[in-house]
Amino acid sequence: MCRHKRIRIKGGILEAWQIRLQSKFFILIKGRKGYIMCGYLNLSSASKVKDVAVKVTGVGCIEDVLKAKATAVTYSARQLGIFPGQPIKEILSIIA
Repeated sequence: MCRHKRIRIKGGILEAWQIRLQSKFFILIKGRKGYIMCGYLNLSSASKVKDVAVKVTGVGCIEDVLKAKATAVTYSARQLGIFPGQPIKEILSIIA
């Protein structure tokens, strides 16, 4: 199962995907400047390529991500003013 959703915010439009894997969902929200991803995100790999990446954990669907707070972020994300513990709804406008 694959679900796609467009998220419209003041700063633009983000694309969200929810893909059923073996036992859990892979969830990704992508903006022009960066992305938010579920626990499958390898922050070390994202950091190596200087991605603006935000990790959230304990989520099962796109709506859960939108209600969550950042668990971890890359250095590139910090440079844009994104930090762990920040609500995802605030981060959306930064990466849109």
